[in-house]
Amino acid sequence: MAARGTRAFGDGLVAILLPVHLARLGYGAVEIGLIATSTLLGSALLTLAFGLVSHRLRLRRCLLAAALLMAGTGVGFASLEAFWPLLLIAFVGTLNPSGGDVSVFLPIEHSLIARFVPADARTAAYARYGFIGSIGVALGSLATGALDWLERILPAGTAVDALFLLYGALGLATLFVYAGLEEVRAEGPQPTAGLGPSRRRVYSLAALFSLDAFGGGFIVNSLLALWLFERFGLSVATAATIFFATGVCSSFSYFVAVRLAARFGLVNTMVFTHLPSSVFLILAAVAPTLPLAVALLVLRSLLSQMDVPTRSSYVMAVVEPAERPAAASLTAVPRSLASALSPALAGWALSVSPFGWPLVCAGVLKIVYDLALLRQFQAVRPPEEARREPAT
Repeated sequence: MAARGTRAFGDGLVAILLPVHLARLGYGAVEIGLIATSTLLGSALLTLAFGLVSHRLRLRRCLLAAALLMAGTGVGFASLEAFWPLLLIAFVGTLNPSGGDVSVFLPIEHSLIARFVPADARTAAYARYGFIGSIGVALGSLATGALDWLERILPAGTAVDALFLLYGALGLATLFVYAGLEEVRAEGPQPTAGLGPSRRRVYSLAALFSLDAFGGGFIVNSLLALWLFERFGLSVATAATIFFATGVCSSFSYFVAVRLAARFGLVNTMVFTHLPSSVFLILAAVAPTLPLAVALLVLRSLLSQMDVPTRSSYVMAVVEPAERPAAASLTAVPRSLASALSPALAGWALSVSPFGWPLVCAGVLKIVYDLALLRQFQAVRPPEEARREPAT
């Protein structure tokens, strides 16, 4: 939980800092979209590699290596300005242009939580994990507003570099947190491959999650901030405040999701909170004024993340315990791969018009995902939900 909060602060910081930094270097919306795509694609491939060999790995060593990579990413972006080196660092590093966690850290931490938390407390544990991450992203977004102040006290052109170095320092802080963990060894017989009897179910979920993520890639925080800059001419400090507000709203929704899931089930909670949030997103795209657009984005944030702890809990519940690391990775990978495609498309759309076409595309795709998930998995219940149902 401590590591998640530390990393999330860095994610929130660089998600807004990235388009500001690249724009000041002279790059446009297309280049910003390509770098966002590169970050997500690299994370997806790294997570895929972990999923394929997770049954052979020492999880603590993986976390330590990823934390070192985060530190190196911050140093690289603070040191380089040419497009192709930045694109390469974005691909191999841990930079996260979205508000959620799309890195290799996620499946490892999810599998560890599922291993040590009882089934009836699992969704609440993921809610706390998501809450800490969301609050961290919100605080990191708010901290980006300090850029204007830093530029008045630091030498010209060094304030942005200082914030990227701060991101690298957060990677080192995360390294020290992971260093205090004991090595976790697998319990019981392990599969000789990542997945066993749950393979078909995991692949079906991965396909659906990839559709949701493809839609979400149109509105990663870096590009949503760019849309706000271009559509309404916002300052960095104002945009940071907006992302802080939406992040705080998202944070508290995790705990509401736990109560709803206990009453209505995980799948129903995922779908029927996600649908209205997608409608609010489409409406924000056509809002004629900044206050109305911000209000709709805040309303969306109150609902849009309720599927995060419930989705994580659901995946861990409907697979065998030995398959959980692989299942976490192999449902995360298609999400990262799919979300890696859409930022480049969103950047191109914003280069053509400041209208919120990326928001419209995201909302429509997410609605299709919700309806497909409800149709295919409403009858597939986690064991704890099946036990609560009265006998007929």
